[in-house]
Amino acid sequence: PEKKVLIVYAHQEPKSFNGSLLKIAVEELTKQGCSVTVSDLYAMQFEPRATRNDIFPLFWFNMPAILKGWMDRVLVQGFAYDLSKVYDGGLLQGKLSLFSFTTGGSKEKYAIRGDIRYLLWPMQHGIMHFCGVKVLEPHICYAPENVSEEKRKEMLAAWSQRLKTLWKEEPIDCSPEWYFK
Repeated sequence: PEKKVLIVYAHQEPKSFNGSLLKIAVEELTKQGCSVTVSDLYAMQFEPRATRNDIFPLFWFNMPAILKGWMDRVLVQGFAYDLSKVYDGGLLQGKLSLFSFTTGGSKEKYAIRGDIRYLLWPMQHGIMHFCGVKVLEPHICYAPENVSEEKRKEMLAAWSQRLKTLWKEEPIDCSPEWYFK
């Protein structure tokens, strides 16, 4: 069966490095025969604030406000989870998620503050795993604006290569041990 891919894109500049990662993902996954939908939150002028028309008793953790707003408004009770159906029993079982992002700081700078996995716990475990979604290892491009053009090309090539074998990857073990070992 055809794989359906939803890319939720939260960057305001299409010509950015994130824009290049998006372009490669759309091209590669389309080439694989996937049906790819891109929700470009800035282009859509997505309204991140919850209104009185939205019902969501649970607020998520940290990420860009526009992406957090999308999660608050889309991953709602009854669709993404039910209080009796969470984690491995969540309503979005059978779905995969992959967080791909860039950082301002180098990998070494993040290591000083502790493993970057600590920052991912709320998003990957607290949101995706909570809703029953399996989580793939995140794809992190550290400080693309602070490296050479050659290094940026290597980062883009690594992303493209990863996408070619994406469906063979095993999800991470979404336990505290994976994040806090």
